[in-house]
Amino acid sequence: MIVKETYLKGCFIITPKIFEDDRGYFFESFNEKLFEKEIGQQVNFVQDNQSKSNRGVLRGLHYQTNNHAQAKLVRVIKGKVLDVCVDLRVHSKTFGKHFSILLDDVTHQQLYIPKGFAHGFVVLEDNTLFSYKCDAFYNKASESGIIFNDKDLNIDWNFSEDELIISDKDKLLPSFKSQFKL
Repeated sequence: MIVKETYLKGCFIITPKIFEDDRGYFFESFNEKLFEKEIGQQVNFVQDNQSKSNRGVLRGLHYQTNNHAQAKLVRVIKGKVLDVCVDLRVHSKTFGKHFSILLDDVTHQQLYIPKGFAHGFVVLEDNTLFSYKCDAFYNKASESGIIFNDKDLNIDWNFSEDELIISDKDKLLPSFKSQFKL
């Protein structure tokens, strides 16, 4: 596996070594020992989640607060997404900055998102399967988020707003500035 840190400290792109032949392909999607060596820290994943969505579905931007903050290792099993994370660590040099990457079932790249980040994605192909590992259990009382079209974050989702399919709950998320001071 090749691990490369993004410009957001602690956020890594993981590219697997894929072995292909006439039967198909094989790759190791996760190896705890190699993963922890490459990112320089121990991570204990306790929950795996998966969603299926069609083109235009936007999920996010979500995060968990306090002791329930989650680090995530995200990937696409089938299809393609534009994956986005936002640094919410107030003492970070990149606080309020975001990173986006195309994740798909061709490159099989993954993104490791540390605690202290909001996360979301927009689906680029029908019937996309998105999977992620979390290092803390979901806690409803600690869930929070930022509205997808926040003017200060200025994220380009590559869709017009009228093309997006967003849950009623996500449409009501607060702005970045209402929760954090820039």
